[in-house]
Amino acid sequence: MSSLFRFAYPVTLAPTDEGVLVSFPDIPEALTSGSDREEALAEAADCLLAALGGYILERRPLPIASPARGRPLVPLPALVAAKLALYQAMVDQRVTNVELARRLGTVEGTIRRLLDVDHRSHIGQVEAALGKLERSLVVEARPAKSDRAFRHAAGIHAAP
Repeated sequence: MSSLFRFAYPVTLAPTDEGVLVSFPDIPEALTSGSDREEALAEAADCLLAALGGYILERRPLPIASPARGRPLVPLPALVAAKLALYQAMVDQRVTNVELARRLGTVEGTIRRLLDVDHRSHIGQVEAALGKLERSLVVEARPAKSDRAFRHAAGIHAAP
């Protein structure tokens, strides 16, 4: 597995009679739709989060994002990306929740919360756990896209 993981996945948009269907080529379980392109992309962020959370629950390796090749990218919020990086490092190194808890001097329930994409953990805790796996977190800032999905996934909310 590559030591560098980026958590922005390309989507395919397909018009339907009801609106726009969104699929993720790298994550076949992730399908959603919207009445138009903007709504479909906004829904895609939540769909991606739910699908990747399912990979963690099922203890499956995370899919590597393919190149965009002109397709829109759906990024994940920074905290979620950090949690997914932690999970993937654990899978790559075959480290269990119990073993990581031992290394951190904590209990297994703490690790479960760190891996829960819906739990509001502190980023510093995730970074500390990554450090115990000899990994570091790198955050990259890029110019923001104008579409609502990117703003939603990045936690940026514009005033009406």
